[in-house]
Amino acid sequence: MNDKYNAYLNTTEIPGTGSGILAGIRVSIKDNISTKDIETTCASKILKGYIPPYDAHAVTLLKNAGASIAGKTNMDEFGMGSTTENSAFGPALNPHDTTRVTGGSSGGSAAAVAGGLVSMALGSDTGGSIRCPAAWCGIVGLKPSYGRVSRFGLIAYANSFEQIGPLAANVRDVAKLFSVIAGHDKKDSTSVSKPYDGKVIPDIRGKTIGIPREYFGEGVDRDVAAKVREAITKLEELGAAAVEVSLPSMKYALPAYYVTCTCEASSNLDRFDGVRYGPEPEMNLPWHDAYTKVREAGFGQEVKRRILLGTFALSAGYYGKYYVKAQHARQLIAKDFASALKTCDFLAGPTMPNVAPKIGELTSDPLLMYQADILTVPVNIAGIPAISVPCGTAHGMPVGLQLMGRMFGEESLLNAALAFEEAV
Repeated sequence: MNDKYNAYLNTTEIPGTGSGILAGIRVSIKDNISTKDIETTCASKILKGYIPPYDAHAVTLLKNAGASIAGKTNMDEFGMGSTTENSAFGPALNPHDTTRVTGGSSGGSAAAVAGGLVSMALGSDTGGSIRCPAAWCGIVGLKPSYGRVSRFGLIAYANSFEQIGPLAANVRDVAKLFSVIAGHDKKDSTSVSKPYDGKVIPDIRGKTIGIPREYFGEGVDRDVAAKVREAITKLEELGAAAVEVSLPSMKYALPAYYVTCTCEASSNLDRFDGVRYGPEPEMNLPWHDAYTKVREAGFGQEVKRRILLGTFALSAGYYGKYYVKAQHARQLIAKDFASALKTCDFLAGPTMPNVAPKIGELTSDPLLMYQADILTVPVNIAGIPAISVPCGTAHGMPVGLQLMGRMFGEESLLNAALAFEEAV
């Protein structure tokens, strides 16, 4: 396999054996999704050499549908990042310009599709980790409604946000892959019984699209905003009506998200101690020193930062000041989205506030990387579905149009995305 984009961490391929709708199709799997007999590391040194004894539910469904597993794709370590530069094994490279990032954290999956290595891939989306690399690599990526795809076998970072979802070169392939992985799984208590039949038709006529003014505010590149405005005009030409709406609580989205997800990371990553998971600790040391040594060597800088932030926010005296307030903000944000989507069929705006930056531009300042998520994390907080569709270029790089829909409204969301894709 020609992996000039550093898209893959493991190219062990398992041929498909079934005769379902994915027969003969090679699908890449993000490296935080468990694959039986294939190393799964979450792009972290602490899990190097770990081979799961079981498949994630989504992977089982792929195999049952006849798909070949093409290998495991690069990512930000444990899903913590927006560029895939936080990988312990080096950054994935953007096929449109290999001096630029792919986006993250599902950057390897997006690069594999955009670079023509595979036609479909699985990623996971905690705060934009499917839509961000889809937008920056010029492909299509769907973040499903929370609960629509089983999280069994997805190595947890922030359980209350993350969802497995499809990436592909076009909307029809995304719909096909989504139809395979959507549905109930008794092994996941958050899973709902909402299968999808994969029948996607271009349909936007008569729909109302809300344009949140906050999605075109400070920090959004002027050329990116202009390109997305053109895309919205195209949707109007196709028969949709566009109206301006407001999501006033969006200003709380980033702090609420990063407080909550770091708290969940602090809890979830506690298991990587060298006893349950990770390299065997030095048994001649006191237990706290042994654990510290394993984690110091195994975790990258960003993972350590988020664990420390989460542990602090959960500590005595600060739990109420940070975590409880973040949960209140989550409720406000979810209510704003629900209110806007009562009168609108969809919301539309840029997926990312800018185009893919050069490698190294965001990693020097973690706050810059966190701010890049401003247009994607609100969707995860609200739990609703969203899709990123290419809508042209700015500064010579791809721009993504983000369409956001009602809870469990993926069918109409995919129809609208297909109508736009076919028109342009």
